[in-house]
Parts: sequence; C-alpha cells; structure tokens
Amino acid sequence: MKINHVHAVYFSPTGNAKKVVTTLAQAIADTLGVPMDSYDFTLPESREKVHTYGADDLLVIGTPVYAGRIPNKMLPFVQTHFEGNGALAVPVAVFGNRNFDNGLIELRNELEAHGFHTIAGAGIPTEHVFSDKLATGRPDADDLAQIHAFGIKAAEKITSLTEIPAPIAVRGDDPVGPYYTPLGTDGKPAVFLKAKPVTDLEKCTGCGICATVCPMGSIPADAPDTCTGICIKCQDCIKACPAGAKYFDNEAFLSHVAMLEQNYTRRSEAEYFI
Repeated sequence: MKINHVHAVYFSPTGNAKKVVTTLAQAIADTLGVPMDSYDFTLPESREKVHTYGADDLLVIGTPVYAGRIPNKMLPFVQTHFEGNGALAVPVAVFGNRNFDNGLIELRNELEAHGFHTIAGAGIPTEHVFSDKLATGRPDADDLAQIHAFGIKAAEKITSLTEIPAPIAVRGDDPVGPYYTPLGTDGKPAVFLKAKPVTDLEKCTGCGICATVCPMGSIPADAPDTCTGICIKCQDCIKACPAGAKYFDNEAFLSHVAMLEQNYTRRSEAEYFI
C-alpha cells in the first residue's frame, strides 16, 4: 500500500505519550520516505474540530492508560473527532509500569469503528506520573531503540500490504470490561475520584503556568491556587509548577500511590503487535 503522510496524534499531559508516539511515527515516516506531522489533543482548545483522514494516510495515535483504559474524559473525543475513511492506523497505549490492561484494545476498537484499519499496535511503559519510583526515566535509550525498530517493521509491513488487513490482534478483553479499580495499601478500593491538587500558598507565585497546562481547563488563570473543575489526576500542573507549589494530600490517592510503589517497581517491558 502507498502511504503519503504519517500523522502522530496524542493525548500527553506530561509528555510521555508524545515522546513515544512521535518517535514511532518518525521512524515509520523516515522508512517510507514521507512527511510526518503532529497533533496534540491534550488541551481543551485543541479538541474542537473533527479530524478527517484518507486512504493514503497513516495515523499513529497514543494515550496514557488511566485505570486500564483510554482516559474516560478523552474517550468521547476519540469516539467523535476522528474519521478514518480507509486510513491505516497504529494504536499505542503508554502505561506507568503496572499494566496497559484494556487501553490498547479499546483504542484499536475505536479506530476500527471509525473508518481506520489497524496494522500494528503497542503497549509501552513510561515513567508513572504518580511516582518517579515507577519506570524511572522511561522511555529510556533501550525503549526508544525498540520503538524505532518497531516503526521500521511497521513501515515494511505497510509496503507489503496488497489488501486491507484484519484488525491487528492485541492483548486485552474484547468486549472491553470496566475500568481498573485502584487499590490502597490495605488491598481495598482507593476512592479518590474527587481528589484535586492543593497549593502551598507560601510557594505559589501566581505565575499561572498550571492554568495553561491543565487538560480539563479546571485551573482558573486568575486564581491558579484553586481547581474549580474536573481533575483527572494527570499531574501536569504539579510537574509544570516551577515553584513546586502543587501537590495531592488526599489519603486514598496517596495510599494508592504507596501500593503501586510497593508492588510495581519491577521493570515492565513493552509489548509490540504486528
């Protein structure tokens, strides 16, 4: 098959999915000798129009896994704002060292349901946004080399295709089950849906950077020490704050983080499907 353009598309509050998806997309584009562009749908203003593709396009699309699936606040956007019209696609799920569960197969299914033909897929570990003790510094050099090599294989598969392939077989439950239930250190469900970041007013300078990076637009520019809307626990405001003024103090959330640190420090490996 002939592809004329590769598109790297991602939801990436802290940059992990962006790094993975663009590395993969660039490797495919370079191998095919075609241009690559990027579309970041992290911020609210980037999620306003429908994106339409065609049979000579390849979409490499990735999101982090939240509770084992596509982030629930992004799922409606994925379902309504991408039209494949016969384009090829590579779904990618990035996960914080625990498991990508059904995040990859859910993304594959949504792409197939909206006019894309999936020809490869991957679940790739990256540093957990809740803790730098989980998959620290990943994707590292070895990860990036593997991603690049996978991109070359995907490009070679594309050039060898003579007909529309069956949906790529990936790991996961089909139909997709419920979201993963976070657990605390006591092994019981940790309920922190309503938890929001708090601000150390002695450190906060009022710069407003946190307001500019919030994927939900929930931090007011004129009151950056507050969070007035939905919080998806992406940690972007915390990581972006130059003064280190943002943090979570919710006990259930902190117990879940501690549980992850107790049980998931082993090195998870990526899974590639082609």
